[in-house]
Amino acid sequence: MDDFVFNKLSEWGLSKLIQTFKDEEIDEDHFYNLEDEEIKELIPKVGPRKTFKRHFKLLKVLPSTSDANDTRNMDMDPREESSQCQSPSVKRKRPNSAAEESIMWEVHGIMKEVKTKIPNEEESELNDFLKNKISDLETRKRMLVGVFGRTGAGKSSLINAIVGEKNLLPSGSVCACTSVMFKVEANNDSKKYEAEIEFIKKEEWKEELWFYKNLLEDDDDDAREKMTALYRTDWESKSVEELMDKKYFKEIPEFLSSDKKKLKCDSAEELRDKIVKYISASYEEDDGVRQYWPLVECVTVRLPNKELLQHVTLVDLPGNGDRNKTRNNMWKKMVGSCSTVWIVADINRAVAEKDAWEILQNANSLMGNGGECQRIHFICTKSDDVGVQSEANVRVCVLKRNQQAKRQVNKEFKKEYKQCSEQFSFEVFTVSCKEFHNSVHLQPDDTEIPKLQDVLQSLNNNHSEALNYVSGARGILSLIQGTRSREVDDSKMKACSDLEEKMQHQLEVFQKAIDEIYRTFERCLTEGVKESQDSCERQMHSMLHPGKKSGGFHKTLKFAVMNNGVFKAKNRRKKNINMTLSSKLIGCIDEEFRMTFPNEDKSGPFKGAIDSFSLDTEGMINSYKDVDLQLRFLKTEEDKLKTKLKKIIREDKKTIYSSLTETIEENMQKCYTDAAKFTGNGSLENMRCTIKKHVHDKKDTMFQMAKDNMLKQLKKLRGKILETLEETLMESIERSLWTDDCSFPDVSLELARVETFYSQLEANPNPN
Repeated sequence: MDDFVFNKLSEWGLSKLIQTFKDEEIDEDHFYNLEDEEIKELIPKVGPRKTFKRHFKLLKVLPSTSDANDTRNMDMDPREESSQCQSPSVKRKRPNSAAEESIMWEVHGIMKEVKTKIPNEEESELNDFLKNKISDLETRKRMLVGVFGRTGAGKSSLINAIVGEKNLLPSGSVCACTSVMFKVEANNDSKKYEAEIEFIKKEEWKEELWFYKNLLEDDDDDAREKMTALYRTDWESKSVEELMDKKYFKEIPEFLSSDKKKLKCDSAEELRDKIVKYISASYEEDDGVRQYWPLVECVTVRLPNKELLQHVTLVDLPGNGDRNKTRNNMWKKMVGSCSTVWIVADINRAVAEKDAWEILQNANSLMGNGGECQRIHFICTKSDDVGVQSEANVRVCVLKRNQQAKRQVNKEFKKEYKQCSEQFSFEVFTVSCKEFHNSVHLQPDDTEIPKLQDVLQSLNNNHSEALNYVSGARGILSLIQGTRSREVDDSKMKACSDLEEKMQHQLEVFQKAIDEIYRTFERCLTEGVKESQDSCERQMHSMLHPGKKSGGFHKTLKFAVMNNGVFKAKNRRKKNINMTLSSKLIGCIDEEFRMTFPNEDKSGPFKGAIDSFSLDTEGMINSYKDVDLQLRFLKTEEDKLKTKLKKIIREDKKTIYSSLTETIEENMQKCYTDAAKFTGNGSLENMRCTIKKHVHDKKDTMFQMAKDNMLKQLKKLRGKILETLEETLMESIERSLWTDDCSFPDVSLELARVETFYSQLEANPNPN
């Protein structure tokens, strides 16, 4: 063993391992090339091994202080394990990305140790303040990628290939039914393959049973499929009460007790066999196997050793919502939370695939102004399907056809979805999962699976998040170190006075900017109210009289009034009476809303007003050098506060945008209830008249209420932002400049280390 190994083990607090490494004659070269299994043998205890691997990973991905060009520092993370169908793209070295993750782990460890050193004194507000600030550093958001596509489009194969588990999902299984959400994420706590199954409430299922038993149409294949999957043929002859008998739920007692069902397995294949009955609508008529997907709200699968999913969750989403309120609300929430959306279609019918394009139509408002989506990726699957070709021509034909498909899909998107093209970035991928696994005719990169994995990796490696985390830690350590001095009271008082004056001025500027935006929305909504009042009765007549061929419309409308105004027309397209009535209001504010609350990170909310807010603490440092550490802390607090406010705004804007349709729906509830009571001859006309009369009577107040409700929520958000800004900054100013405590530990060494990490992150802004 040489001095390098001795020094590293000592530096990492692992001196007890020195003798072990000495006995194994491990020098610097051997040290850098240790494999995962060798580390496990050298360090059998879990605690020291985790500490070693955290430091070891950082050592290998960051430039060495002794030799910045040493290529050994560019090795892969030793914890990263290969998979049977992992692509070269996943195995490509990403030193900067791995370095960021390692830096965050390192800083996390530093702050954890510092937190334990802060005295546990009673009635010390500063101590509690600092500990809370350290705890706030722990948060990290998962990025959601929503996956849409009809059964048979190749979603299961795509997910299997992307996550590197060839046998996780059988072909055609994922969300073959119309209601189950399916999430795939990394298991960071165990080496097991795990699944967590959430059921709908039994009371809600009983309500659905009554609905299906009384209003089931002959051509309602979705409803029949649900009933047959769970009850086989029993549902045709038994009552609702009989169908709720516990004998049908023996395998899932969790459904009756409102608990989650949890499964743990040693392999992907074993987990697949156990979860298929909860996610798949495929079955043989005479196999006698009961399936439980009609009762499932969501299935979450967690996979071990998946660095690609470390901070990313794939969410397979049904194309439309569900009549079950809980399931439908969860669907809306998930769609609205996706930063990226994948729309999957067979390449042979990508442009003509109605289901795929209708997803854009139906979920556009939820993804855009009502959500946080920034990117839409249209994924054409089965790209290797070019028919019979000579071996020499297959690759040429595939690549040529792929380019043609991309041009056609891009052209269709720009032509039919101009609004989407303005709001989201759009990219087309042509993938072949079969060739990705086998590489008979195509190279792995030709399949474009590696490109999609890189998309996930870019979401997984959030450079700004790592920089914010380290910056926050740097600020806290600066404050702790700054509070150790009592010699600058006059300087602190003057700095505090200047900061309070600047804060009040900035709050006034910010409030004026928001007030101007508020007045713009008020003008837009006033116009929308007038347009809605003028057009609503024509809109209702058109919806309630769908042309000459309106046979069966009685049951369709009956379904709608019992389903809060939502139904499927004969062309299977989803229609929503409430959205139709609110369409003019929404149309009048859409563009302004998009500019005020953009989904992309480059332009901040309220037309940059949040980003413009500044106390200019950096500019004050030259004038107040004695409190430079405290001012540095305030700068990081200001940055953290802006990030926090953007998250608040991102969530609240979804509620604000949806409030227009929700207010209309609330106003329409009484007429839906009244219309649902009609039965027998003449009930269709009675339902129509009830809805028309209600719209006529309510049009003078209903749309005005929707306008007032949205403006009220905008005011509430404005108040929340101003209050949070003032209270948070005032507390930070007071804690940093009016408090001294010599009992705090000396954290100069920790601060210096974090300063180094911060400089490294700032110097490498583009890790990918």
